[in-house]
Amino acid sequence: MREINFDGIIGPSHNYSGLSLGNVASATNRGLVSHPRAAALQGLAKMRHNLRLGLAQGILLPHRRPDRAWLAALGTDVEAVPASLRPAAFSASAMWAANAATVSPAPDTADGRCHLTVANLRTMAHRSHEAPETLAQLRLAFADARAFAVHPPVPATFGDEGAANHMRLCPRHDAPGVEIFVYGRRGGAYPVRQHEEASRAVARLHGLDPERTLFVCQSEAAIAAGAFHNDVVAVANETVLFCHEQAFEDRPGFYAALKRLLPAVEIVEVPAVAVSLEDAIRSYLFNAQLVTLPDGGPSAGLGTGMGLILPEEARDTPSVWRWLEALVATNGPIRHLFVVDVRQSMANGGGPACLRLRVVADPATVDARFLVDEAKLDRLAAVIEAFWPEAIAPDDLIEPGLWGQLDGARATLLEALDLAELV
Repeated sequence: MREINFDGIIGPSHNYSGLSLGNVASATNRGLVSHPRAAALQGLAKMRHNLRLGLAQGILLPHRRPDRAWLAALGTDVEAVPASLRPAAFSASAMWAANAATVSPAPDTADGRCHLTVANLRTMAHRSHEAPETLAQLRLAFADARAFAVHPPVPATFGDEGAANHMRLCPRHDAPGVEIFVYGRRGGAYPVRQHEEASRAVARLHGLDPERTLFVCQSEAAIAAGAFHNDVVAVANETVLFCHEQAFEDRPGFYAALKRLLPAVEIVEVPAVAVSLEDAIRSYLFNAQLVTLPDGGPSAGLGTGMGLILPEEARDTPSVWRWLEALVATNGPIRHLFVVDVRQSMANGGGPACLRLRVVADPATVDARFLVDEAKLDRLAAVIEAFWPEAIAPDDLIEPGLWGQLDGARATLLEALDLAELV
């Protein structure tokens, strides 16, 4: 068993419509011209970077856009869609795979299988219609019923936004761990996206041990500052919790409970006096991928320890980069900083960690069509370079020519991956 990062391929309809209330970057860049081809190629480059570190890499596929089935359920179609619905019908937000599902690896569950529950994403209209296609993909990728259980979304009005509000700490990825569900109660002017009842339902569905499961409230200050998901202010990997001082409502209580359940935990906390919430959120410092570098292989020359895969915006923010350079100089658990260019995704409100869903499993149990190597990334890049739009302005969404281009681009990608089941 090992950790596999499944990155969402950025879809051909990637555009800046500013649909996510509480997401500072999304709101700030509303109405700008997007570059879907560059965005998707940046995503592939990040995957290639991670492969070269010796990490296991998978993919999730873009959804159908415009979503004609969703529009039909609302009594309209793409030719007559009202302006109020058009951006949500075209949104490429499924690219942020951290919101696809919540994942509990086999060592933590009662039946010894890896459990995945698809997020319902009920809070935001543009994401609320993703669940059916996500469920279809996950049931295909993780079809081995001896190794996996894939659950449909939590029902009712309890908002669930997936792994972006879930952390796991453990001695090793393949050992039993402590699962942490982070929910919100208040967010100032912004809506709370993860509900406590949804988190508790997912824990029950996954058969987690209540004694090794924590439910933690995200701080109102963090949500009000624009940390719409916990992964904007905290990230965990094996025995390390890396977080902002203002990430959690009851910080002392959470830390005490965590240390009781996992005495080996190392809490690396960034003080607000060194990095403000605003700088942390603007730079997506905590939306980095915190990874364990494998022994030997491509990363052998780097030595041991963990690394942070950070967006360029982190290096461009002086307070953040100063703190990170001081951190790695201490020779603590986090020893390496890797910077990747995902500026197109960042401008829409998602960093390196937003783009991936972490699954701990034996790669041999996963449908190989959802796993990638460098050669497969080369094939995907060729499709994207040939078929993804170079640029999209918001007004372009009304153009019938664009609709056909989007359909053709996705169909060609699925054909290249031999995934006719998803057409």
